[in-house]
Amino acid sequence: MIKSELVQRIAAQNPHLYQRDVENIVNAILGEITNAMAKGDRVELRGFGAFSVKHRPARTGRNPRTGEHVSVDKKSVPFFKTGKEMRERLNSEGAAAAPPQPASVAGSSS
Repeated sequence: MIKSELVQRIAAQNPHLYQRDVENIVNAILGEITNAMAKGDRVELRGFGAFSVKHRPARTGRNPRTGEHVSVDKKSVPFFKTGKEMRERLNSEGAAAAPPQPASVAGSSS
């Protein structure tokens, strides 16, 4: 699911809201999560999961094609840990029959 599909589903479930208002709400929520993570804060949504930032130190890597050693700068990467309720829902017997969905990359924007 991409962001526009999420907006459409929420708008369909809430016919009293305009789609543009739903889009503004979704953008505001995602923006606040992003801003908090940019400041290094952790964002926890009970039952859903927690967003945090992991810091990776600089290191020496290796180019797999040439074998040459290359330096990799330190970086911060987004991390998402699912909440208990979501894990239980995903691992319930009913979810096992559902076809697998393609994994989305944390931190990607739509």
